[in-house]
Amino acid sequence: MKTIAVVIASLIAFSGAAHAADATAPVKEIMDATRSNWADNNSDWTDIFDASRLDHLYSKDFIAKYQAAAQFPAGDDDGISPFDYDVIVNGQDSCPLEDLAMAAAPPVNGTTEVTVRFKKSACADTPDAKDYTTVRFEVVEQAGQAVIDDIVTENIETQGRDSLKATMALIAKGQ
Repeated sequence: MKTIAVVIASLIAFSGAAHAADATAPVKEIMDATRSNWADNNSDWTDIFDASRLDHLYSKDFIAKYQAAAQFPAGDDDGISPFDYDVIVNGQDSCPLEDLAMAAAPPVNGTTEVTVRFKKSACADTPDAKDYTTVRFEVVEQAGQAVIDDIVTENIETQGRDSLKATMALIAKGQ
């Protein structure tokens, strides 16, 4: 009887794990677009915050903060983005991304941190050309789907981390 209970418990645990949303899926889609944006293939720029991506890749809270910040577009060509830089490479310029690696940590309090590392300046003739950039995506499950709740980048100047949601809140306040 004990064996049957263990088997049933294992099947229940396994079926729950099998149905858990893949936390890396939305991050992979964003990173594929970002890699394409900086590739040397002259492809059209992919907006990682266009309406179709907002609807299925980001949390409701992230979307609300983005839409509030979008009321204050940056001085860019399209006049709709609240950012005047690529929030993933954390800059206005980049080389084709190299050595991209992605890893998901175990969930903590319903949030899975997916860490992405890559070289963004490998083609440049600068001292930091071989340095890695690290971006952390905070992924939550919403309506059974993994969605990005925040994008956190390293701040080289302060040695801290910058939350994109916090940045969007400041933009929405006109700061």
